[in-house]
Amino acid sequence: MIFVMIIEVKNIDEMLGFGAKVGGLLNGGEIIELVGDVGAGKTTFVKGIAKAMGIDETVQSPSFTINRVYDAKNNIRLSHYDFYRLADAGIMAVELGEVLADPNTVKVIEWSNAVKDILPKDRLIINIDVTSNEARRLLISADGEASLKLMEKIR
Repeated sequence: MIFVMIIEVKNIDEMLGFGAKVGGLLNGGEIIELVGDVGAGKTTFVKGIAKAMGIDETVQSPSFTINRVYDAKNNIRLSHYDFYRLADAGIMAVELGEVLADPNTVKVIEWSNAVKDILPKDRLIINIDVTSNEARRLLISADGEASLKLMEKIR
């Protein structure tokens, strides 16, 4: 059963804050798929997650590197993927498959069409819609035990 909730953010600070709220709930193993147009705020959201996870590095979009990995507190890692430039995941599908199985890594995936076939059903999906220059509407869905527990904590 799929559960859905809507969050409205008015500006970049609220997007960072919501990312930090989610990041503060992560323990490793979670999978978050971000869906939204270029400039919707996906990387801003990830910056909030990283801050809450105790990551001191500057979070950058992985659009050209495909993946960036950050070490967080408590031996947890944040692996941030962006498949925007790939029509087919190729060898990246193998790497992602290994990372998906790692219980110590939080996985955030943008532009997931190239890897849809290997993503598990149990993931939190956040669709980010631009509603004005600054505001965004986040449609959050969960379908699986771990993602449903995470969504409950977010409420």
